[in-house]
Amino acid sequence: MTDQPTDTKIPSITPESLQTWPLPSGGESKRDRGSILIVGGSPKSPGAVLLAGRAALRSGGGRLTLALAESRAPSASVALPEAGVVGLPESSSGQVGEGVVFALRSELESADAVLIGPGLHSAEEARTVLESLLPHVTDSTTLVLDAFALGVLPGLIDRIEPFAGRLVLTPNKTEASILLGRSPDDEPREGDVEEVASRYGAAVSCFDRIADADGSSWLVTEGGPGLGVSGSGDVLAGSITGLLARGLSPVGAACWGTWAHSHAGDRLAERVFETGFLASEIADELTASFADAQRASDQE
Repeated sequence: MTDQPTDTKIPSITPESLQTWPLPSGGESKRDRGSILIVGGSPKSPGAVLLAGRAALRSGGGRLTLALAESRAPSASVALPEAGVVGLPESSSGQVGEGVVFALRSELESADAVLIGPGLHSAEEARTVLESLLPHVTDSTTLVLDAFALGVLPGLIDRIEPFAGRLVLTPNKTEASILLGRSPDDEPREGDVEEVASRYGAAVSCFDRIADADGSSWLVTEGGPGLGVSGSGDVLAGSITGLLARGLSPVGAACWGTWAHSHAGDRLAERVFETGFLASEIADELTASFADAQRASDQE
């Protein structure tokens, strides 16, 4: 698939323009920086929620809960000891789904930001999780959808409409086509990301383009080929979720998270090589990326 055409009239995100959405203060405790719930992690892909959770904390999020397949929950609590972990019931075929709401009701009530999708292994699994959980997400919670949770969204329009204005989508270009009702094999078109944002009432981060439901859009010129590595998208979605929990608006979190994710790749490329670094290393570089943006802005 070719790259999405670039409109040079669209403004680029810079450390200075990011100050349109100032980062919230660190507060006095983890609760001041928000409560995060990340749901996914089928038995085949438990690492996705770990990467997203790590990125959420590296982006300044406060209290983190990971929800994943119960057979993988004990190892997840060891792999990321900073997180609370909830095991989700598994079907006989090894999928997460039926009964998840009973395991997560209290977490859904207290979460400031919820991410659904990382590590879910099929469209069927994602649909079951979304249909079960969405009615129980509170009106004050911001929602982020990633991976298979995006692919099933066109069939759940009535379920997602109440989240307009408090929704972030992180599709790749194939998923953007699906969200617009086109074949995943279609070439990307100029304006796709803006159309997704308008159709779903969401802030959308898709590779180097960010769009808001009001028609605004931005380009991210940082980043390179090393970002195209397994788990990188989980890191991006997790970073945005952590920023939402801290209190940023959906579009502010999308702009900060996408820029920091790309800048983290640039930092690693300079220090290591343009490819070959890991998604977990991108996550660990996020905090320094936020600091770089703040310093650059302060010098202007």
